[in-house]
Amino acid sequence: MNTKSSMHGQQLASVRKVFGLFVLMLVPILGSAEEEEQMVSFDGLVAIEKSNVYMAYIDPDADFSVFQRVAILDPHVAFRSNWQRDQNRSRSRNVRTSDMERIKEDVASLFKDVFTEQLEAAGFDVVNYADEDVLVLRPAIVNLDVLSPHVQSASRSRTYTTTGGAATLYLELFDSISGAIIGRAADRRGSGRRGGFVTVSNRVTNRADARREFRIWADKLIEFLNQHYVEAKTVAE
Repeated sequence: MNTKSSMHGQQLASVRKVFGLFVLMLVPILGSAEEEEQMVSFDGLVAIEKSNVYMAYIDPDADFSVFQRVAILDPHVAFRSNWQRDQNRSRSRNVRTSDMERIKEDVASLFKDVFTEQLEAAGFDVVNYADEDVLVLRPAIVNLDVLSPHVQSASRSRTYTTTGGAATLYLELFDSISGAIIGRAADRRGSGRRGGFVTVSNRVTNRADARREFRIWADKLIEFLNQHYVEAKTVAE
């Protein structure tokens, strides 16, 4: 590995180190009525009016025209409070901690795959290093509520539902070189199946539900990037 790649790796790693701090700040940000009404966030980001997500803030001085590539950090995934206890009250086979860890790994991997696919299809290069033209996405999937998690069992029992669950996406946009936060967004979605029909829920259907919802989130991000990239480039020209 050359010196430049090593430095870029260290810069990207430094962004990851502060990830936990912002996850801890998520609940008061989403839950505060005062924060919804404020046009400027605690760190100087300005609310985007008529956003297509629950909450969106942006650095009004950020030049989005410089970003040609995107780096996606590994998503942090967290279940809603008491999810495991609630599941185990109504199941013949308990959801174990190992089941939760497997689900979190699957969700994080699927999220990153879907966002990479959608961004690349939209013309963005997805990379795993920092550089002057790289925008860093730092996602957290929180309040995850899988209604019918797949648990290994010897029985052939089936679970029928009309939805696979719900989750909240919290996303921050970083300048990969300076480490400055230039955007922040949050949105909650539930994976309701088309028509509301009762269907069998299993690992395959849950994955299909999650993929569909992640694709919607990715498309919203792409719409935002295209809008602000075009606006920034037009102003610069």
